[in-house]
Amino acid sequence: MKFNTVTIKDIAKALGLSTSTVSRALRGGYEISDETKKVVLEYAEKINYRPNPIALSLKERRSYSIGVIVSEIANNYFSQAINGIESVAYNRDYHVIITQSHERLDREVLNVEHLASRSVDGLLISLSSESSDISYLKSLHDQGLPIVMFDRVTEQIETHKVIADNFKGAFDATEYLISLGHKKVAHITNAAHLSITRERLEGYKAALEKHGLPFNEDYVKYGKYRGIEQEEIDQVIKELFEMEDPPKAIFIAQDKISTGCLMAIKKLVPHCLSDLAIAGFTNANVVDLFMPGITAVRQPAFEMGKAATELLIQLIESKRPVTEFETRVFNTELITPGTVLI
Repeated sequence: MKFNTVTIKDIAKALGLSTSTVSRALRGGYEISDETKKVVLEYAEKINYRPNPIALSLKERRSYSIGVIVSEIANNYFSQAINGIESVAYNRDYHVIITQSHERLDREVLNVEHLASRSVDGLLISLSSESSDISYLKSLHDQGLPIVMFDRVTEQIETHKVIADNFKGAFDATEYLISLGHKKVAHITNAAHLSITRERLEGYKAALEKHGLPFNEDYVKYGKYRGIEQEEIDQVIKELFEMEDPPKAIFIAQDKISTGCLMAIKKLVPHCLSDLAIAGFTNANVVDLFMPGITAVRQPAFEMGKAATELLIQLIESKRPVTEFETRVFNTELITPGTVLI
């Protein structure tokens, strides 16, 4: 069965008005009398008239849609950031199209190219673990596609960026572990080239240095390009606890790795649980249920998603080329086991 939509022509015919008069009345044109506007708007409401988004986008050369690329929606941080993105976008009459890279560059490229071919008005992107060369994205940006980066960003593109204070979050978590009396603190992190990896590693090092503890390269374990598989996390835990001088605490730099490490520890070295302290970046709201408890570094994901979307819409709706960009940095929060989350 064919779906028939009501058009401006239908309203004009029913009311005995010209299509241009109806169009101006619906847009609140000053040249149309209040009485005519009232008649048109009441009739449009009565028949449940809605503007045709395709026709509107063709007329204005806008799709009123925003593309979003993240590594994985199931990640607590990204699901919360997407909620923030949608809260702003829909209030500004933009639709949101969400895609996942699953930490793969080829999927990220396909997603970006598909969104660009669908004529989205702009992109919000957090890079995958494989994305060291983002020339494909830079090419689109150079052609004029508005892009805002959040969480995992790159200096290869000059645009707005929204990030957490990864250095301080890592510093605070590591210092907390040290304050518990631990001098052997390992660090498990993501692919080495990622911005969040570098910043969190520096925070970890700075905390060690402040407290006079040596930096041990053997205590740092990087994920590979897709370093989120449980098998890889299992191997990392095995390597750490087979060392002659194994760590007594672990600082973990990514949400999914945090929960994966708990699973690996319980499976491979359960005898270490009672003496082991863990801190990690995670936006899970159930950290108090983890055993052993995790000291969580929490990012304001919802607020970061909102900020990134506001900046993107500014770029989209700017009447002039934007040449000055900002990097917004959000504070993290350290949540110790037993803290009541709101």
